[in-house]
Amino acid sequence: MRLFFLIFIMAGVTLAGIGVTAALASGFDGARGVIIAAVIGAVVALPVAWFAARKIRNL
Repeated sequence: MRLFFLIFIMAGVTLAGIGVTAALASGFDGARGVIIAAVIGAVVALPVAWFAARKIRNL
């Protein structure tokens, strides 16, 4: 479980940053668009972190 949280922290920040960058690049420069993009990035990081932690644990 600890591995999952460590990977989630890294993946969440990375994917939220990618989402914010994509939102700003596509013209959604208001606070609402940026926040929504960051939340979507963090939510997408949940299954990514789970999958990565499971793969690392099974090595």
